[in-house]
Amino acid sequence: MLTAILSSIFFKRSTEKASRYTRSGKSLLDLLHRVAEKTRVLGVGASYSAAKDQINILVRMVRAYAKGEYRAIPGKTLLRMVAVLVYFVSPIDFIPDVLPLLGMTDDIALLFWLVSSISDDISRFTEWERNHASSIKIG
Repeated sequence: MLTAILSSIFFKRSTEKASRYTRSGKSLLDLLHRVAEKTRVLGVGASYSAAKDQINILVRMVRAYAKGEYRAIPGKTLLRMVAVLVYFVSPIDFIPDVLPLLGMTDDIALLFWLVSSISDDISRFTEWERNHASSIKIG
C-alpha cells in the first residue's frame, strides 16, 4: 500500500504544495495549525496514540524550523515532512478520510514510513530540543 500512496497523484500534489510551503515560515505555521486541528479529532487506540506522538514530533521540528530556531533539517527531510503533513490534512487522498475506520489508514501508514525514514534527523532534533530546554532553564 505504501508504494501505491507514494506514487499516487495525491502524494505528488502534496509534494508540490510542500515545495511552496517550505519557502515561507508563515505558510508552515498555518499548515501546523491545520495539522493540530486534524490531530485533535483522531480516534483512540494504540495506533492513533502512536500516530499523535509522531505527529507532535514532526510539528515541533517544523515549527522550530519555521521560527528559525532549528535549521539543521536537511532540505530533502524538510520537504518529505511537509509533504506528509500536507497529505495528512488533505481530506481527499489515496483513501478519503470520510470513510469510517479506513480513511486514516493511508495517512498513518505514510506517517510511520516518514518517521522511520528520517529517524536520524528526529534523533538529532530531540537531542537539540533537550539541550535547548536545558539551556533555557539554566540561562
